[in-house]
Amino acid sequence: MAATFTSFALFTTLSCFCLISIEAGPSAGFSTDLIHHDSPRSPFYDPSRTRSDRLHAAFRRSVSRASRFSPNQPSDIQSDLTSGSGEYLMKISIGSPPVNNLAIADTGSDLTWIQCQPCTNCYKQNYPYFDPKKSSTYKTLSCDSKPCVALRDDGTSSCGNNSCSYSISYGDQSTSGGDVAEETFTFGSTTGGSAVVPKLTFGCGHDNQGTFNESSSGIVGLGGGAASLVKQLERSIGGKFSYCLVTLDQPPTVSSKINFGSNAVVTGPGVVSTPLVSKSPATFYYVTLESLTVGSKSISFKKSKVDGESVVAEEGNIIIDSGTTLTLLPQSIYDDLESALIAAIKGKRVSDPQNLFTLCYQSTGDLKVPPITAHFTGADIVLLPTSTFLEVEEGITCLTMIPTSLDLAIWGNLSQMDFLIGYDLVKQEVSFKSTDCSKQ
Repeated sequence: MAATFTSFALFTTLSCFCLISIEAGPSAGFSTDLIHHDSPRSPFYDPSRTRSDRLHAAFRRSVSRASRFSPNQPSDIQSDLTSGSGEYLMKISIGSPPVNNLAIADTGSDLTWIQCQPCTNCYKQNYPYFDPKKSSTYKTLSCDSKPCVALRDDGTSSCGNNSCSYSISYGDQSTSGGDVAEETFTFGSTTGGSAVVPKLTFGCGHDNQGTFNESSSGIVGLGGGAASLVKQLERSIGGKFSYCLVTLDQPPTVSSKINFGSNAVVTGPGVVSTPLVSKSPATFYYVTLESLTVGSKSISFKKSKVDGESVVAEEGNIIIDSGTTLTLLPQSIYDDLESALIAAIKGKRVSDPQNLFTLCYQSTGDLKVPPITAHFTGADIVLLPTSTFLEVEEGITCLTMIPTSLDLAIWGNLSQMDFLIGYDLVKQEVSFKSTDCSKQ
């Protein structure tokens, strides 16, 4: 059934702080709020920019970010470190006593790193640089430590004077380097306390340069690689985390949530699950998208087998990424999707002045767009029409899926809104549940 498109303003989330320990074992869990990049409560927010300016900046970040995910990039660990490329921010405290920082929460990144004193070459940031000499729990790691060995296997760490250091280069020529260390991190929790994580491995960055933004101190890596926060907490949180992203029409007091451990279990009527596919690099969460449906029209992701006549969808043909706004599809799949939508939508087509989108319509009160169903292996989900089509500027509504020439397709966060999405790294599956995230 077709749904009427409605435009909405950019609002999002609120961060809070809380004091619980997650050292209690695998049943422990905690939840914290996420701040959307363009929220009035985000330090990235610029009141002088229009809603259209902010939207198009987010869309351009999707394209830039995708290029960093290309397998041909120089680093095995790909991360979201450039100015505003991350969409959701987490408030964290580092050290003893704790020092507040704001960092990008990113499922497309592994190593958590923060800018540290002494700064050989640091970019300007709003928060004070973390000074490890003022923390009683800071400790650099040796070359033979397990975290250093794991990072060395990824080509990220090196050794000198028995001290472990890291160096990462990114596709846009940004770099980060410094000491591999362990420290106590404190994460805000919605339960009224704080989640304290002792001996968390992270990068204490002394040499960081590139297109970084002064409002963020670094990133929180939520990827699938050995260095990620999720992997480091695997025993404590049972390998589980989930998030629920509110739609963009919610007021700024309504939060998106990210959950760890027992709080992250996705259960109840309507839950569907699809296998996570193991591929390289291990950072990314690969799943298999078999087809899309527009009304009665099916768009297949299947291709011929090399050794037979049957057709199958390539396993792990798309990654789920919280840090990319748009959904990026292979050109041939996108072309078929666009053709099906053009046939189904009765409206006046217009051009996108920014030349990013190819399918746009004149926004009217009676513009109706059909639902799009995504068929992952074992999991069918119906996307919200208000996330698949968005009024990108006054009078122009565009499809929020675009073609990419890269080998890697990306399921962006607009397509994830109002779904409780749970990752279980023990069962190796990701689950979806249609949810009003504003009520979580």
